[in-house]
Amino acid sequence: MDLLLIRHGLPQHIENTDGRPANPPLSERGRQQAQSMADWLSGEPIDRLYSSPMIRASETAQPLARRLGLEIELDPGVAEYDRDASSYVPVERLKEVDYDRWLRLMQGETDTDFEAFSGQVIAALEAIVEQNRGKTVAVTCHGGVINVWTAHVIGFRPRLFFNPDYTSINRYLCASSGERSVRTLNEAVHLRDVQG
Repeated sequence: MDLLLIRHGLPQHIENTDGRPANPPLSERGRQQAQSMADWLSGEPIDRLYSSPMIRASETAQPLARRLGLEIELDPGVAEYDRDASSYVPVERLKEVDYDRWLRLMQGETDTDFEAFSGQVIAALEAIVEQNRGKTVAVTCHGGVINVWTAHVIGFRPRLFFNPDYTSINRYLCASSGERSVRTLNEAVHLRDVQG
C-alpha cells in the first residue's frame, strides 16, 4: 500500500499560563498551505484520510477531505509528542525567542518519554497499514511522527533527525510481506506560491 504522511500547516503561536494544553489551530498562512496541499493532491487516488486529533492536523486535513469527498478518521496514535504542552511555538519562531531550546530540539531532545511516543506512533501506523492493504492512505500528522516513522522504515533508532516543511508530503511503500521503503521525503513544491 501507499502511505502518505502530511505534516500539518503552520499553527498559531500559543503560550498558556494556566497549564492547559496549547493545541493551536492553523494560522492564516497554515490554512493557505493546507489548501495548496489539497489542490496538489486532488488528482491522486487516495482511499482513506486519517488525522491526528490535534487541531492543527485535523484542520490541515479538512481541505483535502472536501476535495476528495473523504471522511477524516481521527487516530490518537499519530498525535505529536507535545500534545500536553502548555505552549506551542513554531520552530522558526522558537529559534528567535529561545535559541537554546531550539538547538536542543534540532538535536532530537524533547521533554517527553520519546521511546514510549515512538512505540505508539509505530504501532498506530502499522495498524493503518494492516487495515488498508492495496490502498493509498493519507495521514495528516506532525514532524515528530514523520521522523519516527521514517527512522523506523530506514532502520534507524527512532529520533528527530530532520525538519519536515509545513504540509510537506512524505511517501512510503508498505508491502503486505512487511517490507517498508521511503519513496519521497519533504515534498513541498505545492508551497511555491504560498506567501510567507
